[in-house]
Order: sequence, then C-alpha cells, then structure tokens
Amino acid sequence: MKPLARYASLHGYVDLCHSFGIDPVPLIREAGLDPASLNLQDRWLPASAIAVLLERSAAVSGRQDFGLRLAEMRRFSNLGPLSLAIREEPDVRSALQMLVRYQHTYNEAVLTRLFETEGLATLRVELDFGEPLESRQSAELAVAVLYRLLRGFLGPHWKALAVCFTHRPPDSAAAHRKFFGPTIRFDHDFNGISLVASDLDSENKMSDALMRPYAQHVLESLESPKGAVIVDRVRDVIELLMPIGRCSVDQVARSLGVDRRTVHRHLAEVGETYSSILNAARVDLAQRMVGSSRYSMVEVAELLSFSAPSNFSRWFRTQFGLSPRAWQDRMQHPEDS
Repeated sequence: MKPLARYASLHGYVDLCHSFGIDPVPLIREAGLDPASLNLQDRWLPASAIAVLLERSAAVSGRQDFGLRLAEMRRFSNLGPLSLAIREEPDVRSALQMLVRYQHTYNEAVLTRLFETEGLATLRVELDFGEPLESRQSAELAVAVLYRLLRGFLGPHWKALAVCFTHRPPDSAAAHRKFFGPTIRFDHDFNGISLVASDLDSENKMSDALMRPYAQHVLESLESPKGAVIVDRVRDVIELLMPIGRCSVDQVARSLGVDRRTVHRHLAEVGETYSSILNAARVDLAQRMVGSSRYSMVEVAELLSFSAPSNFSRWFRTQFGLSPRAWQDRMQHPEDS
C-alpha cells in the first residue's frame, strides 16, 4: 500500500500560504484533500498528496524555498508522541536512533538512516511516495526539520559539516544559506546532513531518566497490530475521499496503491468488509455533522456521499431510529426529550 503521513506534516501550511498572499483552500482541494481535515493532526493521508500540494504551492507562490519556510513553522511537538520519547533519550545519538526506528509512526514516506565512519556521521533522508513524483519541496522540508531537531539538541550555534540535496540549486540560494549555513550542497548524491560523529555523544539536557520508561511505553503503544493498521488506513482514506464523492472501494484502493481485491482480502483477514468500515465512518461523521447546526441536511448528505438527501434520511433512520431532523433537535434540546 502507498505510504501515508499524518496531517501534522502540514502544520503551519495555511499560515504560510497567507503570508505569501495566496489562498490555500483551492490548492488543498486540488491535491484531493479536505481543508477542514488540516485541524485533525493525527489523521492519516497519502504522503503523495502532501508532495503534490507542496510542489504546487511553491509554483503558485513563486517561492522555491516553500518547503524550507514550512519547516521554520514546525514545533518539536508536531512529531506527536514520538517527540515525547525522543526528548527523554539521554544523548543525541540515542535520540536520533529513536527517530530512525519510529519515524513510520509519523510519516511512512520518509526513511532516515544514520551512518557513522571514521569520525563522520551522516544522516541520509530518502523519500518513497509509492509513485514517481517531484519531491524537491518534500526533501527540503524533511531535511530542514531534521536540521532544526539537531540544533534543538546541540544549540543554536551548532553547524553541520554539510547539508546536501540531490536537486539543482534554486535561482537564489540566499534563504537556504541563511537557514543551513554556507556548507549547503546541491546536485549531491543524497539528501541529508553530515556532522562530526562526536556531536552525537552530546548530552540531551532535556532528558529526565525517570520519565524515560513512561515515554517508551507511550511510543510502543503506537505499534498497532497489523489488522488494526489495515482497518485504520482504509477508514482514514474513506474519510478523506468521502466529502468529495470519491470513496468507492476502487478509488480507496488506488489511493492505497493496491487493487480492490487486495483491500477486500486484507479486511477479510481481520473480520471486516469495506461496507462495514464505510458504514462505521458514516455513522461517526453523521453524529458529529447532524448534531451540529453548521451543516444543512443537504450538505450532510453530500459530504457523506449519498446520491440524494432522501437516501441519507432513510439510512439515518435505520441507524439511529429517528429522522436526522428529529435526532438533531434531541441533541440540541435534551431537556425537551
């Protein structure tokens, strides 16, 4: 299946677009994403959609440093539970090893590897979106986030021996030199960072030995059983595609990089069907949407991919025993029930 990433990967995207005077909503929708989902930081989406969005945003804004600027808006906490575990490691080396081991819990398309030889340490960043894509902005975002993480551990005056990118230099590299320093290299044979290996021995001053077992327990809890991962992936893509009317099993399968038979087979192995997951997603979303006065019933029907409001009403009555309007009134005025 195609790699996924958390919406947290786009933290700061909307604000960055506004700072460049461009409207982010059409760009988000053009990439096949739902603008409202950007607030759901722990929801998963195809990593390829992020790559497409970043490249298009760079083109529209005219900013070749778009990915770099997005990295500047990141916070350590955007790594979610992974940030908690990394922060409690005793030194920089173990923190990076933790990042390498568990990065898939945050972004499955980014693979970071740490190599050490003859006093030199190299962090190589590889990107795999499951299909050929332009990845300049994604590469700069990933390497810049890693660079900021190292500076967080090693201090604001720390400098890398080299920061490398496989793509060509921008028309002006001033922003890149300001961010990374004078040792930036383009047209290199890998994306990543080279540093003195002894830097990795530096103590992590944020670490608290008493917190380490708890942080490790939290991180290990993210390793869901295989069946749960499959169900979560299918449901996340359903919820992503449903508002734009493209949540058929074929379209979900394409988003995951497999065929429909593979989706059915994986779900059958854990006692689920595509229809059961689609219905569960609709039930959850319907409760939230109908319970709110933000959406009309026609809008709810459309967002849940029903062909007509009457079909949605019949389905809703079957699920909840009430019409959508009656259920909404009960939720909004429980004292009258």
